[in-house]
Amino acid sequence: MNETLVGIGVEVEQPAEKEIPVLFLHGVERHYRQGDATLDILNGAELAVWAGESVALVAPSGAGKSTLLHIAGLLEHPDRGEVFIDGRGTAILPDGERTRIRRNEVGFVYQSHHLLPEFSALENVVMPQMIRGLSRGEAKKRASELLGYLGLAERLSHRPAELSGGEQQRVAIARAVANAPRILLADEPTGNLDVHTSDHVFNALMQLVRASGVATIIATHNMELAARMDRRVTLREGRVVELE
Repeated sequence: MNETLVGIGVEVEQPAEKEIPVLFLHGVERHYRQGDATLDILNGAELAVWAGESVALVAPSGAGKSTLLHIAGLLEHPDRGEVFIDGRGTAILPDGERTRIRRNEVGFVYQSHHLLPEFSALENVVMPQMIRGLSRGEAKKRASELLGYLGLAERLSHRPAELSGGEQQRVAIARAVANAPRILLADEPTGNLDVHTSDHVFNALMQLVRASGVATIIATHNMELAARMDRRVTLREGRVVELE
C-alpha cells in the first residue's frame, strides 16, 4: 500500500516503507519578469526532506537558492507546483493558515541575525514563543535552556550590540528553533563569520538539528560545511540536482 500526498490537483505516490517527508516540493516553478524578458528561477523543482535530515543547498549566487527557501517556508507562492508539509498541500491555504504554519512549523536563520537590538538575547528568544501562546515563564525557561545549550548561559541579559558575531548568530539559531519547528531553513547562516567562528556556529546548529529531529535545508557556499551534512543538492536550470 502507498501513501498519497494530496495537494492542488496533485497526487504523488510515496512507498509505504518510508514515512511521508516533512517537506516536499513538487514541480515548483517560479518566474520573474525583467523588462520584456522572463527569468526562469525554478523550473519543476523537486525536493523531499525527511525528519532529522540535513540537506545542503549549494549553488552560485543568482541560481535561486533564496527563492527556493522562501517558497519552502511559505514566504512566497510558487507560480506552479505544490509545497507539502507533513503531507498537506499548502498552495490553496488562506494567508492566515499559511502564517500559522510558518510561525509554528518553520524556523528561519538568515545570513544576518536580524535580532531586535533593544532586547536582550533571552528576550529575543522568548518573544516568538509568547506570540505562539506560551506563558512568559514557560518561554523564559525554554529560551534559557536553548541558549545554555548553545554556550550562551552567561550572555542571557546582553543585547545584540554587546555580543560577538558568532554569539549573535547562535541567538538567532535559538530563536529559530524556540517553537520546536518541524522544518528549519537557513540561508548562508555562517556567511558573515570568520572561519573559526563559522565552524563553531555550524557545529552548534548541527547539534540542535540532530537532537531535535528537525528537517533542515542549509543554503551555503562552503563546500567543507556542506560535506558534513546528510545530503548535498544544487540547482541547475531551475531544477534540484543531487550531488555526489
